Amino acid sequence: MKLVKTIIKPERFEFVKKALEEKGFISMIVTDVRGRGEQKGITLEYRGGLMNVDMLPKLQIEIVVKEKDVDSLIATLTESARTGKFGDGKIFVIPVEKAIRIRTGETEV
Repeated sequence: MKLVKTIIKPERFEFVKKALEEKGFISMIVTDVRGRGEQKGITLEYRGGLMNVDMLPKLQIEIVVKEKDVDSLIATLTESARTGKFGDGKIFVIPVEKAIRIRTGETEV
């Protein structure tokens, strides 16, 4: 199994969620996060002055899938989150050794 962690722009979430549901990826954890990448933030005008905002609001989506589903999940995330502009996000794939369902004690390896 793999944990696929994705960081996206908040305004893309509804597109991403719909695309994931259509492909059968229903379970997910979504967390509000802040961060920056190559774009190093943005400059905004506030009360007549310029202000540099270097930690931008993002959403982190975490999904655990079987190894055979990773490529399909990545393709779905990439297609639905992409705007073609800086800050579209990143996808990380992390190995998962074991998952235990608390309700039943069932173990997935």
